[in-house]
Amino acid sequence: MRRWLPALALASVTTMLLAGCAPARGADGDLTDDWPTLRVPKPFTPATDTCLPRIATVVQASTYETVDCARNHLAETIHVGTFVGPDALTEARPEPGSSALRTARAECDQRAREVLGGDWHTARLALSLALPSAPAWAGGARWFRCDLSETGSIDNTRAVNRTGSLRGALIGDTPLTHRCFDPKLIGDNLNYMAPVLCTEPHRAEFVGVYEERDISWAEFAKSAEQAHRRCMALIAEYAAVPNNSELPYRAGSIYYPPSQREWEEGDRGVRCFLWSDDRKLTRSMRGVGPEGLPAI
Repeated sequence: MRRWLPALALASVTTMLLAGCAPARGADGDLTDDWPTLRVPKPFTPATDTCLPRIATVVQASTYETVDCARNHLAETIHVGTFVGPDALTEARPEPGSSALRTARAECDQRAREVLGGDWHTARLALSLALPSAPAWAGGARWFRCDLSETGSIDNTRAVNRTGSLRGALIGDTPLTHRCFDPKLIGDNLNYMAPVLCTEPHRAEFVGVYEERDISWAEFAKSAEQAHRRCMALIAEYAAVPNNSELPYRAGSIYYPPSQREWEEGDRGVRCFLWSDDRKLTRSMRGVGPEGLPAI
């Protein structure tokens, strides 16, 4: 009889093992259907309404950094938009000259005006676009970032450190706004525009911005006379003088177009300045009329 004991013992263990494999109360025996569905990873997207320690045209998650706007910073992100429709379906990231970037820049421009309370072209400000890296675009990132920065001068468009947000910066009297200048020449060529108080002797004054036609950069570079005429019309309106054959005897013009990259992204804002070649001015020419800006 003893020779059956091992077999009986083995049978008992088998029974215990089989009992351990029985479904628990309330279980259905399927080991895969009760796991929660994993979320699809979302591409990195930068934050809006924050400030940046550096300016970049391509933003990577690994180097992305923001700072409190009350501290020193070089730029402020005022908007993060999304490429949609056909612009979002391209395999390659949009490049300057593409309709996608022109659409994005127009959205950034409108948002900048809302945030500032005025046209950023009229002040020592620059508006730049930043895009995802090429790998991030390939991975599904479709955002664009709109950054505003303060610049050193009309000639020095590099960003300068500042503290405080630019929100509402163009409402009321502000030192950022372009006003009067004493141009420095080398021969007949403009070297740079030195900003001065309008009560100090000067030869130039900012009068406004006009929107150029949607033409190529090469076409614009060949149309200096067209830009001059558009600016002269602004000068006449600004100074309240007739836009007629006498206008060239009252003043000339200086204009600053966007950079080539800005142009190819869609910026068409041309800054215009009244230029007094034959005499120094000691007051603003806004609304002075024919007597204040005589034809000589």
